[in-house]
Amino acid sequence: MDSKRLVGLFRDISSAELIEAGLVVVLAIALVWLTQRVLPWLANRLHSKRRLWVLALVPTIRVVIVLGVIFWLVPLFFELTVQNTIAILSVTGLALGFALKDYASSIIAGLVAAYETPYRPGDWIEVEGQYGEVKRIGMRVVEIVTPNDTVIFIPHLKIWDGLIHNANNGGASLMCVVNFYLAPDHNAGDVCRALEDVALSSPYLKLTKPVLVLAAEQPWGTHYRIKAYPMDPRQQFKFMSDLTVRGKDSLRQLPVSFARIPPEQAMDLSRAE
Repeated sequence: MDSKRLVGLFRDISSAELIEAGLVVVLAIALVWLTQRVLPWLANRLHSKRRLWVLALVPTIRVVIVLGVIFWLVPLFFELTVQNTIAILSVTGLALGFALKDYASSIIAGLVAAYETPYRPGDWIEVEGQYGEVKRIGMRVVEIVTPNDTVIFIPHLKIWDGLIHNANNGGASLMCVVNFYLAPDHNAGDVCRALEDVALSSPYLKLTKPVLVLAAEQPWGTHYRIKAYPMDPRQQFKFMSDLTVRGKDSLRQLPVSFARIPPEQAMDLSRAE
């Protein structure tokens, strides 16, 4: 691009236009900051689908604000003829391609994530063995908080070539599975009924969802699983703990004994689960 074309690319900028651009940027930053504070605060006072719907607005509003600022500022500084537009896109593409390849890829992946919604604020996801609740979706990374209260930042770039496990997928229902392992000599019907009663009497149970008790025979004994849903996904660990404690107490009242699983079979079982 020669100097003559370069001069024709930019507009003559007055002080009023500089002030206008500065005010637009400051206003955009303030709006993004406000949505990231107010909407999560409001969502935490709501329940179920309404909470998740409000949280999902945060990244969407941020993308809209950023695009609005770009569309506002570009005409202030550039003469948008067809030739100039092609030149701007070409230079921008080269700069992103060579200098900011991974960063740009993560940003583009973030825009794709905002459209395809593989995760939303309030979702419980697992990426590369890290499990937690999505708290914030930035332009480049998604921020999750693990059950151990550790904050993990995962680049959106992972959606290109990684597996994303979403436990509730934007909904208010998240299935929990609690395992019990018993020696083989017992009445399986009594055990299933006892574990079902344990689930149905939990104060955390979501009554509108089904409760399943599944049994599978193994070489070392019988593997039982309670599959049920808590009222709120954030209660999943309290719910599972409640089922485990009361389930063991209930099973102790039956003529059963707990299985002792050989270490090598225990590892195979954990991988299967």
